[in-house]
Amino acid sequence: MGSVDLPSALSFKGGSEIFLQDVLESILKTYLRKNPMAKTIWELVKSVDNEKISYDHFFFRTFKVDGYGIDSLSSLFIDYGYKVGGRLDFPKKKVHVLWLSPPDVNVVDNGYGIGNGPLPRLVIAELLVDELSRESQEIIRKYLKPEGGKQAVLSSTLGSLIWEKPTSTDFNQLAKESEFAAWTLVYGYTMNHIAFAVHRLKYRFSDIKCIKEYFEEKGFELNKDGGALKVSQDGLLLQVSAMSEKLDVEFADGVTKTVPASFIEFVERLILPQFNDMPHDEIKEFHRREGLEQASACHIMESTRFTA
Repeated sequence: MGSVDLPSALSFKGGSEIFLQDVLESILKTYLRKNPMAKTIWELVKSVDNEKISYDHFFFRTFKVDGYGIDSLSSLFIDYGYKVGGRLDFPKKKVHVLWLSPPDVNVVDNGYGIGNGPLPRLVIAELLVDELSRESQEIIRKYLKPEGGKQAVLSSTLGSLIWEKPTSTDFNQLAKESEFAAWTLVYGYTMNHIAFAVHRLKYRFSDIKCIKEYFEEKGFELNKDGGALKVSQDGLLLQVSAMSEKLDVEFADGVTKTVPASFIEFVERLILPQFNDMPHDEIKEFHRREGLEQASACHIMESTRFTA
């Protein structure tokens, strides 16, 4: 991917496909560079599917505090044509989620990176920090600098923390109350996971049940929380995810611990009943099941579970 100057958002109100593709491609490359197992799965899909990879969504985690929450990432993408698709709340996890649908831009179907099919949806979760214990709030807030959330997209493309590297003591204390919080403190705006659009893949990987069997045979650990194959109540949204691998993290106090990193998900969106009789080559993304499923999304979050 060639370099690109960052243009003014106002000059591209409504979306610039070249700019968006470059930003998302940079985020994807950073994610693959930092997560060896995810890259291995990505390369397997690429090899089986003859490089025709398409993405359902990119998922990020944030803290809802001092401008670091959902808005820190969503505002730029909304300026470039993304639209709010829906919201979900997870009270037990103290997490709020927003998902954005991509702009309707002309993306060349060339099979290269982001440029195959529509741009990915963006799913951004924020931890409701004010609902945590006072001790956890104090740990999080001491790392977040005022106005730092403005650098969210840059942080995600580079894979670098905006705040100081945490101590193992702070990490351990935070993990006791919220693994989501501890994970986010360590990895920041690094993408939490990507999801392949199974219904846009070809050959063997065009069926999510085949994907499940393939990766089980290859020895990958799948997320079995709620079942390895997660099915929405209407039966039209099918999801499978791998458990994240654990990577060595060196903390500010010199302690090294293994911490779950990012993971890979597969999503198959079936055709809505009213469009079942349409010719297959006329089916577009809006003819398929849209949105997220509350229960399944909650189970998918367990892909970064710290304990067995």
